Amino acid sequence: MTVKIDGKVHDEWVRWMKDIHIPDVMKTGCFLSYRFTKIVEEPDEHGVGYAIQYVAENKNKFELYQKQFAGALQQEHANKYQNRYAAFRTLLEIIDEV
Repeated sequence: MTVKIDGKVHDEWVRWMKDIHIPDVMKTGCFLSYRFTKIVEEPDEHGVGYAIQYVAENKNKFELYQKQFAGALQQEHANKYQNRYAAFRTLLEIIDEV
């Protein structure tokens, strides 16, 4: 997931992601690990960019997450930060890693 968060709520959003949202996603049991990264660029009038990458054991685990958990967790984020962010999601396949 890539997010551009409004600078006015940036600090609160980072705390909420680290303390609430990411732990809630991980509690679903659908993912093995995650990375929470800041996009290295100067903040602009649209905010600060972040990428959150969740790693699932397989596609079935990801599909389980999508089916049973994603809607509620995404809605919680949308309700809390309405009109304060832009986001898009990309499904990636790991080809090789060290």
